[in-house]
Amino acid sequence: QVQLVESGGGLVQPGGSLRLSCAASGTIFSIGAMGWYRQAPGKQRELVASITARGITNYADSVKGRFTISRDNAKNTVYLQMNSLKPEDTTVYYCNADQVRLTAWGIGYIYWGQGTQVTVSS
Repeated sequence: QVQLVESGGGLVQPGGSLRLSCAASGTIFSIGAMGWYRQAPGKQRELVASITARGITNYADSVKGRFTISRDNAKNTVYLQMNSLKPEDTTVYYCNADQVRLTAWGIGYIYWGQGTQVTVSS
């Protein structure tokens, strides 16, 4: 059983910073890409940032230059450093792990975290 446990959300003033963490636990052989998504009420879930196992990153245009994604492969953990936060960044953020293999010969699975609330308000 693989679980993604997120932490680091909360309330911050506009212009402030938060750092989200997501740790994958369980019997894991390897993980492909890891990423962060967000979903506002009534809207589709959208990609915020992703990072491959080799460190190749991808960002939504709305967060480029403000957010930085990183990962620690030894700890199966992905981070999202969020700077210069804006009120429009307010929503629930979800961690994602793709191509999670439980054994060397197994197929890859997709897992999601439970979500963490980020609120940017004065």
